Amino acid sequence: MRDAFEKFQSAGIELFAISYDDQQVLSEFSQKQKIPYRLLSDIDSKIIRRYGILNDQVGPEDALLEGLPYPGVYVTDENGIVIAKFFHDSYKKRDSPEMLIDAALGHVLLSENEPRVTTEDPEVRISASIHGGKGTIRQGIRRQIILRCELQGEMHMYGEPVPDGMIPTTVSISAAPGLVVEKPVYPPSNKMWIESMGLHLFVWSGTFDIVIPFYAVGELASETRPLDTPNSKIEITIKYQACDQTICLPPTKKTLSLEVDLDVIDVPALGLHTGHGQRESNFSGQAHLRRLLLRKFKKYPLGLPLFAIKTLKLELAAKWRNFRKSE
Repeated sequence: MRDAFEKFQSAGIELFAISYDDQQVLSEFSQKQKIPYRLLSDIDSKIIRRYGILNDQVGPEDALLEGLPYPGVYVTDENGIVIAKFFHDSYKKRDSPEMLIDAALGHVLLSENEPRVTTEDPEVRISASIHGGKGTIRQGIRRQIILRCELQGEMHMYGEPVPDGMIPTTVSISAAPGLVVEKPVYPPSNKMWIESMGLHLFVWSGTFDIVIPFYAVGELASETRPLDTPNSKIEITIKYQACDQTICLPPTKKTLSLEVDLDVIDVPALGLHTGHGQRESNFSGQAHLRRLLLRKFKKYPLGLPLFAIKTLKLELAAKWRNFRKSE
């Protein structure tokens, strides 16, 4: 968010970050990390409860986790009405700032410095861009492949379903192990009457984007070790058939390749995060972590031993299940 702050400003978007940390830690963190937007303290989780994002799957017996919110983002309009939201089941999985900006604007806003490859045909121009994070891949951070199709004149491409003998537009991705590629998101198609065939078909014309979200997991890029390789190759294959009202071009298959740089993640100056080849912060959270644990201890004196007992039970149960399976 910090590195993309100017993009938010250019788009007329205000940023607010709400945290369960106290004002002291947020003030120090903001100064040392040069955070340009507002950090709001919500120790009692009042705002988090109001928005319905308190993690209610844990309770006093999970004292170290109780009260922590699901990490996520709400995008609202000027009246505070939520128009988009981004939430995941792990703090390691986050959305690129550019995805939030696109959600607020209602369209994809590509920049000139994003990795891009283009194929040129007289009738159809197709480009593939890595959208978000200056075109780099980091553990857990969702980026997007933007496959932009630009059709000339009255040319159109087909969405599903199509009659036998015609080719719908499909996209597939080939990437290194550890790169999780989600399903392509196709834009809404338009219903078109094809006079020569006497039927309606679903088509795209003009310029449209197919969006493919992806992110790296530990197999490719991990917070627990330095990068194994500086970059990774992604191949995007699109199959389509372009037609106008009178003729159809032969079915076409295009493969576009991108060499994308890998990057480490930013980690706090806490013992469990340091020494793994990541980008280490100049902000030490040790004192603030002790205050957080003290607040939890005062609220749930038996919370820590209960949490330890529950964790031990779960570990023993998992080992027992594995033992039974091996018999």
